[in-house]
Amino acid sequence: MIYQKFLADKKATVKSTGFDFTAEKLNRKLFPFQRAIISWALKRGRAGIFLDTGLGKTAIQLEWSNRVYKKTGENILIFAPLCVSQQTVKEGKKFEIDVKYCRNQGECVDGISITNYENFDNFDMGAWKGIVLDESSIIKHVASKTRTKIIENCSKIPYKLSCTATPSPNDYMELGNQSEFLGIMSATEMLATYFTHDGGQTSKWRLKGHAQDIFWRWVATWAVCIQTPADLGYSNDGYILPELRVKKITVESDICRDGELFPVPAQSLQERQAAKRETITERVQAVNKIINTSGDQYIIWCHLNNESDELVKIIPDSDDVRGADKLEEKEKKLIAFANGELKNLITKPSIAGHGLNWQHCHNVIFVGLNDSWEQYYQAVRRCWRYGQKKQVNVWIVSSSLEGEVLRNIEEKEKKHIEMMRGIVKIMEAEMKKNISGATLETMDYKTAHFETDNSKLLLGDSVEEIKKVGTETIDYTIFSPPFSSLYTYTNSARDLGNCKNHKEFFDHFRFLSSELFRVTAPGRLLSFHCMLLPLSKQSHGVIGLYDFRGDLIRLFQDAGFVFHSEVVIWKDPVIAMQRTKALGLLYKQLKKDSCRCRQGIPDYLITMRKDGDNHNPVEHTPTDFPCERWQQYASPVWADINPSKTLQFREARGNKDERHICPLQLQVIDRALELWTREGDLVLSPFAGIGSEGHCAIKAGRKFLGIELKKTYYNVACKNLTQAENEKITLF
Repeated sequence: MIYQKFLADKKATVKSTGFDFTAEKLNRKLFPFQRAIISWALKRGRAGIFLDTGLGKTAIQLEWSNRVYKKTGENILIFAPLCVSQQTVKEGKKFEIDVKYCRNQGECVDGISITNYENFDNFDMGAWKGIVLDESSIIKHVASKTRTKIIENCSKIPYKLSCTATPSPNDYMELGNQSEFLGIMSATEMLATYFTHDGGQTSKWRLKGHAQDIFWRWVATWAVCIQTPADLGYSNDGYILPELRVKKITVESDICRDGELFPVPAQSLQERQAAKRETITERVQAVNKIINTSGDQYIIWCHLNNESDELVKIIPDSDDVRGADKLEEKEKKLIAFANGELKNLITKPSIAGHGLNWQHCHNVIFVGLNDSWEQYYQAVRRCWRYGQKKQVNVWIVSSSLEGEVLRNIEEKEKKHIEMMRGIVKIMEAEMKKNISGATLETMDYKTAHFETDNSKLLLGDSVEEIKKVGTETIDYTIFSPPFSSLYTYTNSARDLGNCKNHKEFFDHFRFLSSELFRVTAPGRLLSFHCMLLPLSKQSHGVIGLYDFRGDLIRLFQDAGFVFHSEVVIWKDPVIAMQRTKALGLLYKQLKKDSCRCRQGIPDYLITMRKDGDNHNPVEHTPTDFPCERWQQYASPVWADINPSKTLQFREARGNKDERHICPLQLQVIDRALELWTREGDLVLSPFAGIGSEGHCAIKAGRKFLGIELKKTYYNVACKNLTQAENEKITLF
């Protein structure tokens, strides 16, 4: 494959799979902003509808389904949470769209069918042209069996709509799952393209520095994410929420835990759960006091079955919905509450906290909270949503022992609002353009060169710049390549570290490895620094190690090199444990199940040889290379390498660098140069970084040629090469 074509194919592209349908021809009962979203989603074919509660996701998915059915003549299936299906059927009548509620495939009719997620296994997903996930946050958890089942079984359905209230902006895996369901990009590919491991916590992901805006603009190419119609440039008339009044009621408790002289607020999760169990009676009495002073309808949210038991006994005109109830019984009670036939409903946010429209009720009571801000947010939004005409009252009843749960919830909500405002602002222009496809942005590609008496540094792509190097002119090559997609240093498609997966990384590297073989003199060597890479449950489905070292060796063997030698560079597993918190290195894991424990991950210096006669042998004498030193270097394990002895790199960091720079240890470079090169030899580094290999080569009396793609690194490398020249002059 031609390199330019490979780079073009490497760029992330989102394509339309739908059809054109102008907004003006859509259902006139819809608001203008809703029609605009539907028109865009029909053209996309596969789209995310991430609208805040009450903005009409149900109406949007109904009209979208209706138009896809009329266009294709094939059937559409909607999945919805418990009791939301009947609510959607009722909404369909309002817009003159027929929707049939079905519990299995045999009950379906031509057109649009809807069912609950609980019935998923009763349907053949190969029979549907289009599918809608209502409250699609059901697929947010990466390890969830439901998430995997839905994504895999719906993978071949051409028309897809994913509808949910605006996803949490810091829950990136939910967005990855939404993208994977829609067939845009897998969650793993999304992480590799836009995110990086935090060096201190390898299980944590965060946006790369250069991807802060690019990621959200990419999301805007396949999803609409708004909090009000004004986010798309439309009027907010009818979408101003009434007042929300939150009242905190604290029930004092004099219960002391073992070893305490007086009651102390809970600190740990276990202590908070214990505090909740110990104060059920007092909190239920407080709830009863609130309700007895009013004749209004109430929704009472609890988290424990014991809370529900006590509430049903004491609250008049009430009934509870719990997980153990049969599906039909749950639906019956929830519908009765929605119709006003049941005055007070008691249930958990995990059961009825999503999708239901209860604007008829404006009184909400929480019999305590847990640490889930999302559950709290969704539970409140069943009543406090667009269409609500009255002030919504929220009571939070907790004990004095429960600690700072409410404050934590409030802080999370404040952070969510601030982040959403910023994200919507980033996405706004892209959403308004209603684009049907987009290409991943990349940094500007520039070339330059810098020279000293003994070195030359090229700014540019190694694959292209190395073509300017003469055949068999390099005496020795040493470098540390990007570690596949573990760390990414730029947003350029030319960056080897900017790859979706290991296959793409090695497909890219092959363009370079063949050139490295060409420029290497016969009988001479090439060394690269590498390590085994950790596999995580979140990204790879299993905790383990990937043999990155082995695949690199095979890559260079395929290019023509011979596997010459390797040395293990010892790394302290205690430091690695403190930095990464890797499960296999934790002492507590040894006590739980030592079959999950492993050794630390060392570094390797792998050396390959271009076979043939070396016309310029590297000769040593006992004076310049004593036997004791040779015995040290010949050891297969170097346990005396100082990991902190590297070049200074602070200046190389750009404002949007996504992680710290990892220069190759100077002692490793010095030993390799001393062992395998002679004075005056030309040393190459195709990934020069901040110039570590060049710095050592110049000070050792060698010539250096380096290539670096990133401008900030290149600039610091120029300074380091100049410094090495000055130190050499001073030394002699």
